[in-house]
Amino acid sequence: MADWKAVAPDLSVPVLFAPWWIDQLRKASGPQAPFLFPVIEMRQDVQTLRRLLAAVVEAMGYELVGVEFHARYANALLRIYIDSENGITLDDCQRVSHQVSGVLDVEDLIAGQYTLEVSSPGLERPLFEARHFERFAGSEVRIQLRELQEGRRKLLGRLLGMQGDEVVIVDSDGREWRVLLERIEKARLVPAL
Repeated sequence: MADWKAVAPDLSVPVLFAPWWIDQLRKASGPQAPFLFPVIEMRQDVQTLRRLLAAVVEAMGYELVGVEFHARYANALLRIYIDSENGITLDDCQRVSHQVSGVLDVEDLIAGQYTLEVSSPGLERPLFEARHFERFAGSEVRIQLRELQEGRRKLLGRLLGMQGDEVVIVDSDGREWRVLLERIEKARLVPAL
């Protein structure tokens, strides 16, 4: 059973065949009224899910790069990034998707409907773990923090690697930034074109 939470709808997004009440809300002035929508949530934390999926993906001969779960009020999104020494093809993604779907159905870790997306990391490769930050030291990286650090939430610079629990980067002004790994919301490589 999904948990119900108060959620204000995003009225800036055009909706085809929108119910009359959405048009009324768009016309209304003042704060938006909250509505109750079911929010899809996981029954376990992301790390538990990651461990389970890593066993499945690695048994198939791939590396599990990372897992993202985006809870939504109608249909959650579970995104899995995989890689291999030979790169990733669409057939690889289909094979992993089929295997992971079966495991997720049996384990029943996600309450409600969700979309499973299996992808290669791509050129803007996401960085999830300390080993990723070590492996790509010397590369340009874009980091988004969970909260402000010295007035900034977004950092762009050359990745120096890890020192203890901190990710170290140097921005274009030559300033060194040290960020605790747990404070990073998102990190991606910036492709060198």
